[in-house]
Amino acid sequence: MYSLILHGKRLTRLQKWHHLIVSVQNVTAFSNSFSSASAADVSLREGPKGKNFTVSYLIDSLGLTTKLAESISRKVSFEDKGNPDSVLKLLRSYGFTYSQISSIIATYPRLLILDAEKSLSPKLQFLQSRGASSSELTETVSTVPKILGKKEGTSISRYYDFVKEIIEADKSSNFLKLCHSVPAGSKQENKLRNVSALRELGVPQRLLFSLLFSDAQPVHGKEKFKESLNKVVEMGFDPTSLKFVEALRIIQGLSDKAIEEKVNAYKRLGFTVGDVWSVFKKWPSFLRHSEKKIENSIESFLGLGFTRDEWAMMIKLFPQCVGYSVESVKKKTEFVVKKMNWPIKAVVSHPQVLGYSMEKRTVPRCKVIKALMSKGLLGSELPPLSVLSMTDQDFLQRYVRKHNDKQLVTELMSVFITESRIV
Repeated sequence: MYSLILHGKRLTRLQKWHHLIVSVQNVTAFSNSFSSASAADVSLREGPKGKNFTVSYLIDSLGLTTKLAESISRKVSFEDKGNPDSVLKLLRSYGFTYSQISSIIATYPRLLILDAEKSLSPKLQFLQSRGASSSELTETVSTVPKILGKKEGTSISRYYDFVKEIIEADKSSNFLKLCHSVPAGSKQENKLRNVSALRELGVPQRLLFSLLFSDAQPVHGKEKFKESLNKVVEMGFDPTSLKFVEALRIIQGLSDKAIEEKVNAYKRLGFTVGDVWSVFKKWPSFLRHSEKKIENSIESFLGLGFTRDEWAMMIKLFPQCVGYSVESVKKKTEFVVKKMNWPIKAVVSHPQVLGYSMEKRTVPRCKVIKALMSKGLLGSELPPLSVLSMTDQDFLQRYVRKHNDKQLVTELMSVFITESRIV
């Protein structure tokens, strides 16, 4: 059963990060520095408290990208640097390098809001007292920062030893030997055996550790795991991606009967079996939704003027739509259709606009478009709705930077930035 898995061709990781980190002093300077700045960067660096402060701190203190810092700020937020500074100082005192600390915070940002002296220091002292060298301690904690979220004592000790052993086994190509060193038939043996199969497929270490340490992850059992993994592999999911693990989690967590019932629910709405699995490959969580949730989604869209066929088309193009709340779909659709006058069919063709942030993307761009139209610079027709899908850099280049009138450029940038702040 494992022949397909253990001898599967390794795939090359293709993940790339494209981020822009830049600080701009004021709106006037934008006209001379558009080639390297985005309005989002400017608005984030202004404002001393709350989310903006958190983002600025993460960029300035840890060298994180704006995009990553924004993502982290949605999970943790602080209004002064006292506590996070204490955490960073503590980590440095134990020999963690700048890059290790940045990686730790990016992976486990909650660390910045924990009490350095009362919560973190005792755990680091405990691990060090068990004989861990400085390099072993920093490497192990950097690999799985969530260890510091475990309770001091047996719990943190067990997880630490487990991670350390796997790191060493991985270095010496003794991972399989480690698998045979645990009690036969135990939950730990199952996890290690199954994770070993995933490792051979090319699943990155960062995903493997998360699978090892969570009881909610799909690496338990034997026959069910083999069956589920074979299904996901045969569907063509990329083992280096998080989507692969998500698909495995869902297939592993659903019985064949449950999967059949969900497929039949979509078939009753006009989907073919092929449609269902095509959408699943785009967004595995698609199969998690109950039939009631699906019906509620349809009712939401019908109430806004979409037809059932249009709803089905939107789900096929952008399956995340099924999970959006009634309030969110209504707010975004009404803004695009009623306030901006794009036809409802434009939303059907570009349903991803329902996933964009009104505050950060949709409203600021639409205000710029309206300003250009009021000056007769775009003609009488709106640009296609795909204007909301392009990157910030492309949008600014196409609708702001290209103008020779510096005063106009500054005015448009002011509109863009102001709306980003206040909506």
